[in-house]
Amino acid sequence: MLSLLFLGYPLFSPLLVRGQLAAAEAYTPTRVACPPDTSLVRLAGTGTSQSLNPSESAYVSSRQTLVLPSAWQSYLTTVQQQIEARNVSALPSYVSDILSGANGSSAYPTFGIATSGGGYRAAIVGAGALNALDGRNASAIEAGTGGLLQAATYITGLSGGNWLVTSLAQADFPTLSELVFQPNDVSGWGGWNAQYSLASPTSNTVQGLAYDLGLITEIQGKLLAGYPVSIVDLWARILARHFTNGTSANNYFDSSLPHGAGITFSSLTNLSTFVSYSQPFPIVVADSRSWSANFSNLYPDSDDNVPLTNPVYEFSVYEMGSFDPSLAAFTPMQYLGTEPGSDTCTVGFDQLSFIAATSSNIFSSFNYTSFLNGTNLLTPLLELFTQLSNDTESLDWLVTSRVPNPFYGLNEGTYLDSNATELALVDGGDDGEGIPFTPLLAKARGVDVIWATDGSGNITNWANGYVVSAAQARTELLSAYDFPPVPTDTATWLDEGLTTHPTFFGCNSSSPVPLLIYLANGAPPLGQAPLTNITTVQEAFEADDIEAAMSQMFDLTTQGMATEADGVWAKDPEWPACLACAVVDRSRAKAGVERSGVCETCMQKYCWS
Repeated sequence: MLSLLFLGYPLFSPLLVRGQLAAAEAYTPTRVACPPDTSLVRLAGTGTSQSLNPSESAYVSSRQTLVLPSAWQSYLTTVQQQIEARNVSALPSYVSDILSGANGSSAYPTFGIATSGGGYRAAIVGAGALNALDGRNASAIEAGTGGLLQAATYITGLSGGNWLVTSLAQADFPTLSELVFQPNDVSGWGGWNAQYSLASPTSNTVQGLAYDLGLITEIQGKLLAGYPVSIVDLWARILARHFTNGTSANNYFDSSLPHGAGITFSSLTNLSTFVSYSQPFPIVVADSRSWSANFSNLYPDSDDNVPLTNPVYEFSVYEMGSFDPSLAAFTPMQYLGTEPGSDTCTVGFDQLSFIAATSSNIFSSFNYTSFLNGTNLLTPLLELFTQLSNDTESLDWLVTSRVPNPFYGLNEGTYLDSNATELALVDGGDDGEGIPFTPLLAKARGVDVIWATDGSGNITNWANGYVVSAAQARTELLSAYDFPPVPTDTATWLDEGLTTHPTFFGCNSSSPVPLLIYLANGAPPLGQAPLTNITTVQEAFEADDIEAAMSQMFDLTTQGMATEADGVWAKDPEWPACLACAVVDRSRAKAGVERSGVCETCMQKYCWS
């Protein structure tokens, strides 16, 4: 990307907006009269008084009544058929009682899925794992794991994982193959367009120049309307061409199109799969980079600059905020961007691409000198912004996602951002907790079991459990959350092989913590050559390479503890049964039933003790 100064254009010239009105106008927030009796802050409470947004509660309740009975029954049928086909021990009766609805709808597990950060690698391996849980996929049904995606109540993502979650939600919950590869002209979905680099999508100088100017143009309306902008807004406009409706391979460089501008997170409630409660409730997270933070709480050996005790903000279609005890408050997503003390409300600030960019904002982690020496992603775009100011404080603001603080003045003395008129938000994994567990640990949500796909890459682009240990460390510092025991050091994760096969955590915990089903992208499956340890900074992919990586992740998701004899690898035939046993284990405990049969042996095999 080229500097506008080289082209002789002044930065943010109003004249540039005329060249790309559709995107610029759609991306620009507007101020409107606040509806009568509108409250911009909802106090969420703490401990036993913690509460959900009423609209979220209604969605979850309706999904539990209208969707989950058939979803759980379908999943149960799949597992039972595979158990019979594989000639393994039948499930104990309590599993079928829970999943068939014989114990009542309140006995269904509240199941959440979390997908980690890790750039495109995380998005790709996350998609491969979801493909193995998707009841619409015949191969997943044959593997005995299909249907769990349909039975999930929540799905969360951060950074690269949030690209998966937000694109899946806004594309109206297609199959994973359709999401990644198959454009839909009717819905406007164009696939991930991964063949175009996130940094330099074309080698044509003239085309690249027009593209660069377009990105700048598209955010000028927001700036001229008086809202804060940063490099994250440019990042948002790049991500929009990959993870929101409106862009395909045929129109990627068409500057007359909005390319996803105007699609807001709050507008997803109008989608058919949301109206019918057919998709899990989506949530993504970002971290606060507060300058008044307690930096003694940085996670050990972390290269990131966000203490574990900084607020973790979650974004859903209904609201944005945090259950962290220092804040425990939310604001309506529809009015995100409203300035503190304003007598009007802002709408249109919650652009889906901006939320996705906020959760994947890695720029504050980069060294400024390296940035300006051209060694990092989007270097020339940051170079443009540095023309605005030469002081470090301004540079800090330019690399964070800037959001008017709806909680200004709240909880002084405990809430780090209380005195900040703007929130400075960064990548959801910048505190070390690279899997978005926090929303699923909120007591008000009552999540029983969490499936976590770890696509982080701390060791030669393989996961090593570090991000899970960080999550446990964070919950030990805060009083609002409980987390199952996990190893506190990466040596244990690696020495015990916990990242090379699915592992269950919290199986015998006496406290009411969710049971964690952890699947790491920690090694290739079934003796295959590695395809999924993709470097985090890879910015473009051919379709065949993504398909191969997703296929390998499918194998990793469905193999369980694979075995090898005489050079021949085999998947664990009991894995479908063992997975079902884990999914219902908290519901089993609530019913006061002892583990038995194949579930007892499965939990001994897969639980970490």
